[in-house]
Amino acid sequence: MTAAGVSQGRITGSTFKPYRWLRGPHAQTMVPSLLRPLPRLSFELERLELEDGDFVDLAWSGPASATRVAVLVHGLTGGFESKYLRGTALKLNALGWQTVALQLRGGGAEPNRTSRLYNHGDTADLRHLWKLLRERRPQARVAAVGWSLGANVLLKSLHEEGDAAPLAVAVAACAPFELAACAERLRTGSARIYQKKLLDGLKQIVRLRHPRLPVPAGVDLVKTLAARDFFEFDDAYTAPLNGYRDALDYYARCSSRGFLKSIQVPTLIINAIDDPFMTRSMLPQASELSPAVTLELAQRGGHVGFLGADARGRAEFWLERRIAQHLDAAVSA
Repeated sequence: MTAAGVSQGRITGSTFKPYRWLRGPHAQTMVPSLLRPLPRLSFELERLELEDGDFVDLAWSGPASATRVAVLVHGLTGGFESKYLRGTALKLNALGWQTVALQLRGGGAEPNRTSRLYNHGDTADLRHLWKLLRERRPQARVAAVGWSLGANVLLKSLHEEGDAAPLAVAVAACAPFELAACAERLRTGSARIYQKKLLDGLKQIVRLRHPRLPVPAGVDLVKTLAARDFFEFDDAYTAPLNGYRDALDYYARCSSRGFLKSIQVPTLIINAIDDPFMTRSMLPQASELSPAVTLELAQRGGHVGFLGADARGRAEFWLERRIAQHLDAAVSA
């Protein structure tokens, strides 16, 4: 309780320590993304048909008889090939969990049938999957994990579902709490490296979708493909495609910082203070968190990095172990 008697969440420190030669935020962010071999994960694909005539793809791994299922949601331009997602699935599978990765609408190699494309505010498909799991596996304990954009989608979904969310526990990693501030950070200094990589990936998705799909009214395809930063891309494509006035309206209505107070499911958020996508001022205060939410802050770790060392000094992907152990302990308790 605060002095005024209003309940709030917790902010805690993290035990993460970076690998001895990779202490900086850019090394932590780039090395796992660029130099890590793709984790070998065996999975079964399922095409989930949706009520609007479109589809999303699911990737199932681990024992089908498991009584614990974790839904995994990738970040921007990610998917089934995301290394952090595969690594986490392997850790959970080893603990007896089944995992199902949701490839967000438009994120796969095959263009979708409708013009909708995933974004920070589109929670409908994730929430549909949760409810479908409750119908298919009524006895299973269900958890959810999201990274970066996937973390924002997860937190917004938890806000929208409230106490009806059919989850036992959730983890959001590297959540971009303030989207406008993140977009501003990414167009300055060395962070522009990440902006270019992500924008290139988004533009490639757009190229695959058109001309197979007609360009929706209000979308400016020329400006979209010429966009130099996220403000320009989201003004030209994301906002008109999804009914927002402009990029700033999209960011304001979808930023997860404003949703944290209403979350009812026990939720752990793990972020690094040195995340190059963010600034310290974007981090929420304890008073902005519901009692169900814990924000765990590491001094280092970069963006979806957290490359540390195990007890024998060997490099390990600490975040994946932390997520798997937290889910396992939370559900067991």
